Amino acid sequence: MINEVQEPQLELFKNPTKKKDTSMTFAGNMKMPIHRWFRYSAGFSGEWVRSLIKDKGAKRVIDPFAGSGTVMVECDLAGIESFGIESHPFVYKIGQAKLSWKLDPKDLKEASDKLLKKASSLKPKQKEYPDLINKCYPPTTLEKLTTLKEAWLKCNENPEITNMLWFMITSILRKTSPVGTASWQYVLPNKSKAKTVDPYIAFQAKASEILNDMRIMQKRYTKIGNSEILKEDARKMDSVPNQWADLIITSPPYANNYDYGDATRLEMTFWGDIEKYGDLQEVVRKNLIVSCTQHATKKRAEIESHLDSSAIRPIVSELKPIYDQLCEVRLTKGGKKNYQLMMLAYFHDMALVFKELRNKTKRNSEMCFVIGDSAPYGVYMPVDKWLGDLAIANGFKDYSFEKLRDRNVKWKNRKHRVPLKEGRLWIKG
Repeated sequence: MINEVQEPQLELFKNPTKKKDTSMTFAGNMKMPIHRWFRYSAGFSGEWVRSLIKDKGAKRVIDPFAGSGTVMVECDLAGIESFGIESHPFVYKIGQAKLSWKLDPKDLKEASDKLLKKASSLKPKQKEYPDLINKCYPPTTLEKLTTLKEAWLKCNENPEITNMLWFMITSILRKTSPVGTASWQYVLPNKSKAKTVDPYIAFQAKASEILNDMRIMQKRYTKIGNSEILKEDARKMDSVPNQWADLIITSPPYANNYDYGDATRLEMTFWGDIEKYGDLQEVVRKNLIVSCTQHATKKRAEIESHLDSSAIRPIVSELKPIYDQLCEVRLTKGGKKNYQLMMLAYFHDMALVFKELRNKTKRNSEMCFVIGDSAPYGVYMPVDKWLGDLAIANGFKDYSFEKLRDRNVKWKNRKHRVPLKEGRLWIKG
């Protein structure tokens, strides 16, 4: 049975002394109900989103890179409307689950109890998994995870509860593995960690956390907004009405070669969404804004044609010399990574996003993009300026950049010494 847990601390940052700004990270969310259900390393602070919605007096919000749903959850709590756009199929389901916090806890508790009871009764059997899964789990742990999976496959609940049960199992996959896995980061089978949790105990604990948060938040918030996460492309948001939003809050992928497909490989392999690394291209990457060389190299011919595209014409005079420099520098490096293709595709894709956002926002709207700049192979790209210029070219009025912190200052193995920064790009419409 799923037990009750203590009400979590809802107020953050009570200490009046000045603290480091963590609004651009997901760290603070791990103390907040609903947000803490799944650690999304590419996310930002729910508390900051809450204050921004209030300060701007927003009524309709879009997050074109919705991730795990931080913006939509906060819009729900603020009692306003929002759309989230997420094209990564795995992350989309995570966001869906977090927006299900309004479900009847009694129904979900009954379903989770039933699933755990069913899993416990199943006779462990040998199941063939790809090598990645066998490397990440000892046989006894994998047997229990398999029974949870088999019990889920046999459940006949409504789609929303079924997805929540999937989410509960998914969210414990890292906790139950003894290999080096961090929340939503690359899997490191050759590394190990000290603590792991039995799958049944981990499932029960996660169910307790979710159910307790649902009870607390449903009691606390009675006027709930209308938020929806859509499995669509930020470059073509067909389900969002034109001239709809008065505020955009988002953090697009950084152009820093982080592979958002590979980051979910453990979970997607466990569920059978993919079998091998190569499957990520077709199942995940093809849907995403290009932000890594693994994605860009597969689309070389298409990307090279972007140099003549009207989409990036406003910045091409600045971009082309850096593109050419990267073409030369890569040949001197062992990996010879196609950063020039990644850069070109990234800004081309983002230009299309701004064009679409101009259609979906009111003329007096405002946008806040949480961004970081990049210097592949030590060649600097002024990300904030180029994104701002692309926004202006697509009909927005002006932009400004608010630096919040330095990047690339702690990594002992960093490849270059180019100063980098993170902050908020404010765009007015």
